[in-house]
Amino acid sequence: MSKEVGITVSKNDNFSEWYTQVVIKTELVDYAPVKGLIVLRPDGYSIWESIKESLDKKLKETGHRNGFLPVLIPESLLAKEKEHFEGLNPEVFWVTQSGNSEIGDRLALRPTSETLAYSLFSKWIRSWRDLPLKINFWNSALRAEIKGTKPFLRTSEFLWQEGHTVHATKDEAEKEVADILELYKKTIEEELAVPVITGKKSEKDKFVGAVYTDTLESLMPDGKALQMGTSHFLGQNFSKPFDVKYLDENNVETFAWQTSWGVSWRLIGGMIMIHGDDKGLVLPPKVAPIQVVIIPIYYSNDEKENVLQTACQIKDSLSNNDIRVHLDDREQLTPGFKFNDWEMKGIPIRIEIGPKDIAKNQAVLVRRHNQTKTSIEMDSLTEKISSELKNIQKEMFDAAKKILDERVVKISQYQQFKEELDNGKMIDCSWCGNQTCEDKIKEETGADLRVIPSNNTKAETCIYCKNSGTTNVLFARGY
Repeated sequence: MSKEVGITVSKNDNFSEWYTQVVIKTELVDYAPVKGLIVLRPDGYSIWESIKESLDKKLKETGHRNGFLPVLIPESLLAKEKEHFEGLNPEVFWVTQSGNSEIGDRLALRPTSETLAYSLFSKWIRSWRDLPLKINFWNSALRAEIKGTKPFLRTSEFLWQEGHTVHATKDEAEKEVADILELYKKTIEEELAVPVITGKKSEKDKFVGAVYTDTLESLMPDGKALQMGTSHFLGQNFSKPFDVKYLDENNVETFAWQTSWGVSWRLIGGMIMIHGDDKGLVLPPKVAPIQVVIIPIYYSNDEKENVLQTACQIKDSLSNNDIRVHLDDREQLTPGFKFNDWEMKGIPIRIEIGPKDIAKNQAVLVRRHNQTKTSIEMDSLTEKISSELKNIQKEMFDAAKKILDERVVKISQYQQFKEELDNGKMIDCSWCGNQTCEDKIKEETGADLRVIPSNNTKAETCIYCKNSGTTNVLFARGY
């Protein structure tokens, strides 16, 4: 990665290097001493906190409560759900020693918490009065990602939330799965300004051990799809091996119905890729650590006091209106350097204030997402900035949605499928439902069946085998 100041490659020319430079040079993350791990710096963690606070509020409003689980899981516990365990085993980190002593049962560093949580649920749940049980955990998970790592997108440890719920009926559990998917969609689109496509995973790509998996997918500028979150209907696949059952109102013992669901800091990576440009980050106002930066401009000590005093007044006014604002009064740097620095960090609004502006009772407002400038009367500055932040959030989502819509193309011929895939498109096509066709397409093109959309259209002939299609699906290469 280049050590020069600023982003030195174009997003269009070298997307991977551009992304790496952006996340490192804007001080969101740094690399840890252990391969595959990253350190989340304060600005990066602030974005995660914004996502967490928004999602946490929605979850609590819908009756979910937070808990905490330990990071170590006995191997004997993981093995109780054989299919689930075998699917995760290649990614598991194992603890085999304590101090200088070998331990008996190997301990897994939590890849996900189903087995651990459900062994406890079987103790906590006795009757229908204990249901529904709706618990969320904010924690980290560890999965061995040694090759092809990328900050936020693919690391060996990642921050996430994982929800686990237990219900008396199948219908209630399936409603939970759908409600959570909609809650995720609202958070991702309204907070991060990232448009998503919702639907189901194929049988091949569903969560190991689930009856089915609902997913949220988005398409990145390099033509690769990114899974933004998942919600799983587990049916009774875990309640039976883990003995999660209850006495119903007729005193009949019944196995419960379960769900699990989660999103991770991968959302931050998707947001960066969707909105960033050749200058660096472009942050949606709702999650930006700083929403407004004020740059005082003066060229002599005579001007300095008055400009700084006015800048402080603007800062106080914005802060009093719950706007996250920073006054950049670093004396050793030129205004031009500051402009570039804050543009790279993606701050939604920059306020420039100098002697000439003060004389006119105005300030200059610069929008990061479209680089437009406006002179604003000082008396209406706070009100105008509040309005602008809302406008920027909407404009960023609308622009991203327009691009996504344009890059999802409906295709009926396999040769055209391959051509449009190479052009970075997501392919809308018919599929017969046979995994053989899904596997062949993956083998020949590198594209996965990303999602069976919720708003499915009538199927025609399968894109690969030309037999009757059972459903329309979206294919894309993915992260």
